[in-house]
Amino acid sequence: MKKPLIFEIKGNSLDDGPGIRTVIFMKGCPLSCVWCHNPEGMKPGFEHSFDKSQCIKCLTCVEVCNQGAITYDEDFRVDRSKCLDCFTCASICPSGACEIVGKNMSVEKIVAHALKDKPFFDTSGGGVTLSGGEPTLFMDFCSELLKGLKKFKIHTLLETCGYYDMDSFLEKMFPNLDAIYFDIKLLGDGEHRKYCGVTNTKILENFRTLSSTKGIEILPRVPLVPGITDTKHNLSAIADFLVSCGAERVKLLAYNPLWPDKLEKFGGHGPVPDKMKKFMKPEHLRSCEEIFTKRGIQTI
Repeated sequence: MKKPLIFEIKGNSLDDGPGIRTVIFMKGCPLSCVWCHNPEGMKPGFEHSFDKSQCIKCLTCVEVCNQGAITYDEDFRVDRSKCLDCFTCASICPSGACEIVGKNMSVEKIVAHALKDKPFFDTSGGGVTLSGGEPTLFMDFCSELLKGLKKFKIHTLLETCGYYDMDSFLEKMFPNLDAIYFDIKLLGDGEHRKYCGVTNTKILENFRTLSSTKGIEILPRVPLVPGITDTKHNLSAIADFLVSCGAERVKLLAYNPLWPDKLEKFGGHGPVPDKMKKFMKPEHLRSCEEIFTKRGIQTI
């Protein structure tokens, strides 16, 4: 069974489904969105993270790196092309500035961790959310995890990019899910390839298939990224698509500019445009919402 690495288990979450939730973040994603808010979840393997804000400049990492990948002049530099991911620096870093991202956890350990929060789930109508990365890369593992959670009558929710084999999904994961939050980013296939790295044909087909199912909540979500997904042209196309699928609600994810700081810990990928460094203004969010409400789709 292909097992994911877990890069975070976040308790007391109010943003990833109904009630108070515990969110399981898994590493690995078939998409490569240029604005990814969880860049530590994009690659499936262990990764080296360096947080300058936590560094106490003890130079221990420089001394132990046999590859010369870490240097210091006025600031620290990590040369990713030289780093072999041996993680020696992370194992001896006294401040935690150097860190190994990703850890192995069994289904039993994850369920046991979630059970600690069950009183909060029961009181608030919450539960466990599988997120990432993309959990559907690990369907057999997630199938066992969902079954384990259901033994304790825990509400289960999947956050997904929608890029997966539908037959396998319906067999392995769908039967033990109570809700699916399904991201639709760009309706134009060319734009989706450009900004997300893959075609969106499978994603749209999968959403249309799921939208016809009954007995489970399917909530489409649209991340609003300045100049990319938040254009009137794109949002109008998505709204029309949702209408054709019979969707009645959509969740618009207001843009926040915190991801570049996270990405820097993993080497970054060049300068970030100024328009992507600012929080979204309320009036712009309202104008985005109007595109959907005018078509009879409720925004939440």
